[in-house]
Amino acid sequence: MKRVLIPLQGAQMLFVAFGALVLMPLLTGLDTSVALFTAGFGTLLFQLVTKRQVPIFLASSFAFIAPILYGVQTWGIPATMGGLMAAGVVYMLLGLSVKLRGTGFIHRLLPPVVVGPVIMIIGLGLAPVAVNMALGKSGDGSIVIVEQNTALFISLAALMTTVLVAVFAKGLVRLMPILAGILVGYGASLAFGIVDFTPVTQAAWLAMPNFVAPEFNWHAILFMIPVAIAPAVEHIGDILAISNVTGKDYLKKPGLHRTLTGDGIATIAASALGGPPNTTYSEVTGAVTLTKSFDPRIMTWTAITAITLAFVGKLGALMQTIPVPVMGGIMCLLFGSIAAVGLNTLIRHQVDLSEPRNLSIVGVTLVFGIGGMAFGIGSFSLTGISLCGIVAILMNLILPAAKKHKADA
Repeated sequence: MKRVLIPLQGAQMLFVAFGALVLMPLLTGLDTSVALFTAGFGTLLFQLVTKRQVPIFLASSFAFIAPILYGVQTWGIPATMGGLMAAGVVYMLLGLSVKLRGTGFIHRLLPPVVVGPVIMIIGLGLAPVAVNMALGKSGDGSIVIVEQNTALFISLAALMTTVLVAVFAKGLVRLMPILAGILVGYGASLAFGIVDFTPVTQAAWLAMPNFVAPEFNWHAILFMIPVAIAPAVEHIGDILAISNVTGKDYLKKPGLHRTLTGDGIATIAASALGGPPNTTYSEVTGAVTLTKSFDPRIMTWTAITAITLAFVGKLGALMQTIPVPVMGGIMCLLFGSIAAVGLNTLIRHQVDLSEPRNLSIVGVTLVFGIGGMAFGIGSFSLTGISLCGIVAILMNLILPAAKKHKADA
């Protein structure tokens, strides 16, 4: 009986993560089938590196949405994938550093005063994209895709559903607010007749995902490397969370160096195939907490289910029919939530913003990120999260710590 239950539990875990998993490629123009495949393949690689000891699932990282959008527009998908592979190498280097120098190295390089504002920029920097799409426009607002009043009704339906499920739902349903928002928004779109099923009717039932080989452009590589900062810290938080849930210290066994390396290898593999970079999924950790499903073999079956669905051509085509306002409505909450996580990082670690040093780091990082500051040398320029990450780290290393906050800096 248990052998039957484990595959079913694995499929259930994918259902929990499904909405967030497919939303990321839909926003960035990547292939949803490739994202499903690379999420499953990346999770299996992670399990190989960590000796299948951690009940965790890896999938599309929201921290990379803005950098991927910029990279695709500037250098194209293949070069962007090459840059994302470099970000995966950063994970592996961090894992090596942890093995050689311990976890204290991460905390010194990336304290809350650095990580908090960088995470906030990830959310706030994407706010205009969310609003434009909620109003039925393209992400940059240049093209009207759906009439505004219709788009607003659909986006608000998706948004309110997502909020209500997140706040009031019970049990496993509470862990799927994005999927619920997509379903309700999609239903409203059907009622308004704005869904085009042509891609679904033309798609084959079984089809190979549209894999994309990477190209290596040093501009894209240097742009993407600093972006790995926030997801790396998020990874540590997720490993701590799943450790608390299961009662096992995964920072010691298999070790943070192995989990970071596994995440890095999964991201490299995903980018090598044209998929979004991987990260540990908090939704799945929540599902593990609720269901007490601590067996890592369940995540193996979650990965196998994702890989199998990647070859269902009509499913991938169906995902592509989700109208822009549906995604825009959900993004209004999603990106705001990301910014709130950054703010909570500062609050939880009691970062004193009355201290000029901390205020300078947070203030400059936020203004550079929201204002679109760019530093360029010749044909190369740094902007967005990449620039903010570097500036925050350098300011933290250069500015002298106040005596009473020396331990936090």
